This record gives sequence, structure tokens and C-alpha cells, in this order.
Amino acid sequence: MTIHKQLASSCFNKVWDLLSKEERTERESEEMVHLCHGSFWHWTQVEDHTPTNLSVGYWQLARVYAVIGQGSQALDYAIKCMKISADAKLDAFYIAYAYEAAARAYSVIGESAQKDEALARAADYAERIADAESRGWVTADLATIS
Repeated sequence: MTIHKQLASSCFNKVWDLLSKEERTERESEEMVHLCHGSFWHWTQVEDHTPTNLSVGYWQLARVYAVIGQGSQALDYAIKCMKISADAKLDAFYIAYAYEAAARAYSVIGESAQKDEALARAADYAERIADAESRGWVTADLATIS
């Protein structure tokens, strides 16, 4: 495993640790943003990175920005996630999560009509996911968007 792949994975996992905290300090939120960008950058340095790697990276960036309340940045990354996922014709799982990211971003910025549309698209793609466990993850995450 290359150093970039190791660092990308390490940063990605540390972001998850911070995302899973019920209460984060401002410093931890800032660290989470930096780690997420670091993870994404390191993936771009892996010679054989794939559109799937980029889709997941954009999705995590969108999620982080939504969680810290920066909806416009979250939406920018969600749109990038949707584009790369669609252009690469990724599995329904990744496209569902791209729309989940958009719905979450629209929720943060208070655009309820766009949020509802993105939620519907995400749910449609979730139904196409063959693996029941993966479909359940998407469905559970969609249920957390208000």
C-alpha cells in the first residue's frame, strides 16, 4: 500500500471518529474539515484511484460541511459527488449517497423543495441496491435528514 493510500484511509477513518461524536468542539470540527480535505487530496495522489474513490471523498466532504452547518460548501461537494458518480455510471449505492448528500445540504440551507426532490431521487436509487445491508445503510441515513 502506498503512503498516499495509507494517509487517505487514516484521515478518512479519523473523520468518521469525529463525525460519530455527539458533541464536537469547534477545534474538532475544524480538524474534521482539514482531515477530510487531506483524505481527498491523498486519494488524488494514488496513481490508480478510481471514480469511486473520488465519489466517496466528495460525499464525505459534503457530509462534513453539512454537519458543521456550512450548507453551501456541502452542496458544492454534493454536486461534484453526483456528477462524478453519474459520469462514471457508478453503482446505485454511490448515486443514492450522492443524492443523500445533496438532500442533507439542501436541508442545511433551508431549500425544502430541492431537499425533497433529492431525497426522492436518493430513495429511488436506494431501491435499486441489490445488497440489503447496503440498502439499509442508505435508508437509515436518509431518515436522519429533516
